[in-house]
Amino acid sequence: MVVGLGTGSTAYFAVERLGEKLKSGELKDIIAIPTSERTREQAESLGIPLCTLNEKSVLDVAIDGADEVDPDLALVKGGGGALLREKMVEVMAKKFVVIVDESKLCKGLGPGFPLPVEITPFCHMHTLRTIAALPSVAGCEAVLRMGSSSTNKPDGDNIAVTDNGNYIVDLHFKEPIKDVNKAAEELKNTVGVVDHGLFVGMSYQVIVAGKDGIKVAGTDGEPAWW
Repeated sequence: MVVGLGTGSTAYFAVERLGEKLKSGELKDIIAIPTSERTREQAESLGIPLCTLNEKSVLDVAIDGADEVDPDLALVKGGGGALLREKMVEVMAKKFVVIVDESKLCKGLGPGFPLPVEITPFCHMHTLRTIAALPSVAGCEAVLRMGSSSTNKPDGDNIAVTDNGNYIVDLHFKEPIKDVNKAAEELKNTVGVVDHGLFVGMSYQVIVAGKDGIKVAGTDGEPAWW
């Protein structure tokens, strides 16, 4: 089985659990594809066999967290700075399983968590201004991520650099994005943008931990209840 390993605080525990089950023999014949250098290092420390998309282009399942989930199971991801590799890996999974706590559920994407956009370093301020002027994200505040690429809170004086050598612009919204599909299209079509943190039409299941226990939305689960 080929498994995609996500990046972030929730995915960290999933990777730890996978390592435990492989070590105990409960799981066998697993090879994993990490979505960041951090996850690769964690998986290697646990003895999880790894490969890349170059060796395995189709995954059986990918497991990751999310920063926001709307009732259509569209996601905002990339708070940890790994959005490009996450999307490249997770879009190739037969089943993309998202694990969140109920605080990540929202009526509309945008206000609850900044939307990250990965851009090329070349003329990055020009690209930032171009993004901010797109009709589908009108009214957002576009902020260049500073410090560590793994957090959208400034923690340094230097521009944050992703594992791919790119920069990140975080889009802050006061109101929900009106048309998520349009925003995804406009952002992707902007010259200078590598990719963005809108994951639309990809979720197979969303597993939600809440005060009343675990619930599942999506395939073989419930309709979105939020």
